[in-house]
Amino acid sequence: MIQIDRETFQMMLHQIMERFDKIEDKLSRMNRQTSALDGDKLLDNQDMCELLGITKRTLARYRQKKLVTYYMIDGRTYYKSSEVKEFLNRKGRLSLAEMERNKINV
Repeated sequence: MIQIDRETFQMMLHQIMERFDKIEDKLSRMNRQTSALDGDKLLDNQDMCELLGITKRTLARYRQKKLVTYYMIDGRTYYKSSEVKEFLNRKGRLSLAEMERNKINV
């Protein structure tokens, strides 16, 4: 049996509660982001590079040239799946049949 004094227990309990608060804040932000995007799925840079078959640098050029619409959230870059579909249709990179065949969920 392990015994700890009251002060150590309270400190440990406080640390646990702080972690729960951080998790709760993060979940709240995520829920606000989803509702702000009308439930649209967000893709990150990795998802976009895999989907388009390009490098991160090429994706950065697309952003710089304003070929793709992107959003900065907490210092990270995200793309709305509906806007990615529009981009793919404009560029003719993937047809819907190819997306389904490759099981790409945009």
